[in-house]
Amino acid sequence: MSDLAGQKCKPCEGGTPPLNDAKIKDYLAQLKGWEKTNQEIVKVFSFKNYYQTMAFVNAVAYIAHQEDHHPDLEVSYKTCKVRYSTHAIGGLSENDFICAAKVDGLIRADA
Repeated sequence: MSDLAGQKCKPCEGGTPPLNDAKIKDYLAQLKGWEKTNQEIVKVFSFKNYYQTMAFVNAVAYIAHQEDHHPDLEVSYKTCKVRYSTHAIGGLSENDFICAAKVDGLIRADA
């Protein structure tokens, strides 16, 4: 499998089947800290202060705009919960994992 963060999202329309559990498991193995909950993948990011949290939120928004694939965000003072799902197909698509990998790339490994 190729590097998820290096891929681009592809248009995904109704009628496209969601990923099966085996494929979801394979993709999750390529991500750190993401969990499957119902029909979405979720990760909570923690920060030192509100400024860092909002900088992260803006960077996620930029990725969403570039990929035309948008997460649900829950923002608080020092955390941001990011949730991906492909609503058009009622489940998870490769796009969710591509964007999750790109969001992970915003955070330094030693942070």
